[in-house]
Amino acid sequence: MTSVVRWVEVHRLAVAGGEAGIARDVGGRVGGVWLAKSRFADVARLAGLTLTVGEDAAALYQLGWAKTATGDPTAALAAYGQALRLYRAVGDRRDEAATLSNIGEVYRGVGEPQRALEYFGQALLIVREVGDRAGEGTTLNNIGLAYNGLGELQRALEYYGEALPIRREVGDRAGEATTLNNIGLVYGGLGDWQRALEYYGRALPIRREVGDRAGEATTLNNIGAVYRSLGEPQRALEYHGLALPIRREVGDRPGEAATLNNIGLVYDGLGEPQRALEYYGLALPIAREVGNRVGEAATRYNVAMIHRAQGQLGRAVAELEQVVELDRQVSLPDLQSDTEMLRRVRQEQASSDPGRGSR
Repeated sequence: MTSVVRWVEVHRLAVAGGEAGIARDVGGRVGGVWLAKSRFADVARLAGLTLTVGEDAAALYQLGWAKTATGDPTAALAAYGQALRLYRAVGDRRDEAATLSNIGEVYRGVGEPQRALEYFGQALLIVREVGDRAGEGTTLNNIGLAYNGLGELQRALEYYGEALPIRREVGDRAGEATTLNNIGLVYGGLGDWQRALEYYGRALPIRREVGDRAGEATTLNNIGAVYRSLGEPQRALEYHGLALPIRREVGDRPGEAATLNNIGLVYDGLGEPQRALEYYGLALPIAREVGNRVGEAATRYNVAMIHRAQGQLGRAVAELEQVVELDRQVSLPDLQSDTEMLRRVRQEQASSDPGRGSR
């Protein structure tokens, strides 16, 4: 029996016997190991068992992490909120900061980057105050992600540039890979595809080395997106095809939706709009289910462009109206361009049906 399996059995017995201290200690240790291996559903179950013997900040924190990773932001915020209260009650500043940073990540994930930045700002002050270098690296990385989402790519690069040496300094290999991946994202956003591939190529072996399955899938998905942009659709499909089963394996529902959307983009580029619509149709309900309005807006826009190309202008307008509303809700930088596209398609619709304007 492996050591983790033995500890799981110890945890089960402690919970059954009402030994709260043992259950919390062992549950926290096992949960930490499982989070590093992307076993999010197992972490959620373990934390739930620990909480049956009483409140525990660490179990709530790990539950919040697991719920974030599997696309349940409401449950994640509830768990983190309880953890934050408990950490503050005992004056645990380091874990208070970690929880604030993770709450920010939830808000960033559902398309509220400004609210995310508020929480990251609170966390950054605390980690610097207590000298938590690892936490500082994590929070700087998260601030970079928020600015990336706001379309402020150079500012994102500045924060990643601060985060990366700290993560290396403290030996945070998983965090180093995350920041390398995120720098790749920025270069992709800037259209510097070769540089993006360079950073993804540095991130991927580290993620595999540390067993970060969710991170591995993210980088594989991103590499696929680069190859699509470089006009290599078959290679793109190969990487997306590697990412999708991992994302399903670890329960990464937001990531699953993103990869399905990206596969749809590839098929659209290959001149197979019906197949693209099938993948968008798989992505859309997942994006709605997990509250990812940014992802939902992107997929709806892609659907609208296919309807437009097929002359189904009414359907295109209906999708674009929802896109613009989602843009407004989460202050997306695409709001202006998407609003302009909606105006243009409405004009096309009016031109194709002159009688429409008189009714």
